[in-house]
Amino acid sequence: MQHDSKKNITEDSLGTIAHEHGHPFHLVDPSPWPLIAAIATLVLAIGGVLYMHQLDRVVFFIGLGLLVFTFFGWWRDVIREGNSTGVHTKAVQSGLKIGMGLFILSEVMFFAAFFWGYFHVAFNPPAVIGSVWPPKNIITLDPFELPYLNTLLLLLSGTTVTWAHHALLENKQNDLIKGLAITVFLGMIFTIVQGIEYHHATFSIKDGIYPSSFYMATGFHGAHVIIGTIFLGVCLFRARRGEFTPHHHVGFEAAAWYWHFVDVVWLFLFVAIYWWSYNPDAAAIPIP
Repeated sequence: MQHDSKKNITEDSLGTIAHEHGHPFHLVDPSPWPLIAAIATLVLAIGGVLYMHQLDRVVFFIGLGLLVFTFFGWWRDVIREGNSTGVHTKAVQSGLKIGMGLFILSEVMFFAAFFWGYFHVAFNPPAVIGSVWPPKNIITLDPFELPYLNTLLLLLSGTTVTWAHHALLENKQNDLIKGLAITVFLGMIFTIVQGIEYHHATFSIKDGIYPSSFYMATGFHGAHVIIGTIFLGVCLFRARRGEFTPHHHVGFEAAAWYWHFVDVVWLFLFVAIYWWSYNPDAAAIPIP
């Protein structure tokens, strides 16, 4: 695949830009997106409350549409900035990587709260649920049916995104595109399989502490899978346009880190929520 020389960022251009400005950092241009995002979030929150109280649905979808529009516009500007020659110096790339690392760390603490609540009840089940875990009225999902399939899908996707990363470092653009395409496909299949699993579950989120813990943890993970799939899908689109080089691919590297984080969280979910809490004495959920 041929690359536009204007989009390729070389070590010489990075050093030249840093020398011209007297520092290696990039000062962003004024942007309307933070203000628009704040307004969209406020409208979405108000609409969500109205929606839950069955008063109005229009406000919720207006807020959601405005937020999606903000995502598209803001990310478009970020991609254009990254494609501008000399903007992402080594110092800027380092800062972006540190920021992504801190974001993933915050996500670790987010899921740690779910696991903390889950194990707190699991090790000390209250009398109201029979002092056993999982509760007697809950028919748990067989971990070695659809959950096991999803585990294999995510583990495989972790290898394909790593393949894509190494292909990029070796400037093998065709392999990069193939690896990303397979990873995006596996992410979509994971979401479909989890939807089938939810459809066949015999309990809902309102049926007690186990269902609420189950759906909160696996549901938020599922949302992260969808976000990560979109993230990698954008990277696939950019890779097909030749916007990544072995020396400049912070966007793809951030997506790969995020996807590996999603993989690791799922392994903990599979072991703790599916496998460890599985009650083989209860009737398993038949999956056609």
